[in-house]
Amino acid sequence: MPDKAETPLPDHSFYGLMLRRRTAIIAILLGLALLLLVLNIAIGSSSISLVEILKALLTGEGRGNNVLIIRNIRLPMSLMALVVGASLGIGGCEIQTILRNPIASPFTLGITNAATFGAALGLILNTNVLQVSESIMVTANAFVFALLASVCIYAFSSRAGAGKSNIVLFGIALNFFFSALTMILQYISDSEDLKSLVFWNMGSLLKTNWTKMLIVSGALIFCFAMFYKNAWRLTAMTLDDTKAKSLGVDAQKIRRMVIILTSLATAFAVSFVGSIGFVGIIAPHIARQLVGEDQRYFLSLSALIGAVTVALSFTISKLIIPGVVLPIGLVTAVVGIPVFLSIIFREMEAM
Repeated sequence: MPDKAETPLPDHSFYGLMLRRRTAIIAILLGLALLLLVLNIAIGSSSISLVEILKALLTGEGRGNNVLIIRNIRLPMSLMALVVGASLGIGGCEIQTILRNPIASPFTLGITNAATFGAALGLILNTNVLQVSESIMVTANAFVFALLASVCIYAFSSRAGAGKSNIVLFGIALNFFFSALTMILQYISDSEDLKSLVFWNMGSLLKTNWTKMLIVSGALIFCFAMFYKNAWRLTAMTLDDTKAKSLGVDAQKIRRMVIILTSLATAFAVSFVGSIGFVGIIAPHIARQLVGEDQRYFLSLSALIGAVTVALSFTISKLIIPGVVLPIGLVTAVVGIPVFLSIIFREMEAM
């Protein structure tokens, strides 16, 4: 009779089942993201068949202007939906991790509203912060002010005694501050400028091109790689700071790193497509329910759920009114508000 200590663990061990479940969830979401990518390429003012899409992508041939429409217009927009969603997803994931707050996100900390104020300066006052060409002035302004808000949050987090609750409150104060400044500009603007700002603030993928998509993708890949490299430290940050430090984790250093990287990913995403709210709250919340706080899976799943959320919203935005593409921020808000409220009520029940 073999010694029990030498008996191998069964294949259906709890840990093995957990890993297979998590891997299956990620695989399903990857398949869903790919399906939505194809749907977003196919759906538009004129529908294009799957055969025609594959032919245009693989061979560069197709009927009429299909190749131009697919490769230069719909494909970069469809990819941008996934990339922006993933950027907002990982941003919300890590901000919630370091602050241990389920409603913290780049949107609630004021980074998105800061970008909106920067865009408003360009659209209403024609202010060119970086003295770039007029074609990218609004984008550049939005990027600068998103980074400015991030620098403010970083500087505050570096102060002695700046705990996670204080950082959240400071971010909320920034949110209201930039929102108030934007409303002042709206009050003094004419009807045409106001219309442009409102449209930008609702979020849109319609001005996407390959250059913009590749820039946002580069920022996403860099930030994701840095987060994944520090996965175990970030997992330790789900404990309180004292326990994290007992495991050899410099909590303040990790918190500052996350603020910088999250701000970078969010600033690039928001400056190119406008304000898209709630994704940074929804994606991490759902991911946490599915795989827990282990950053090896939590980070990846937050990115995938964020990508799927924005891509699905983009699909819906083209189907609600035939021939009209609604601002994507409207759709994510309609989806996000019920989830946001459910988080608040769940927190109340847990108290």
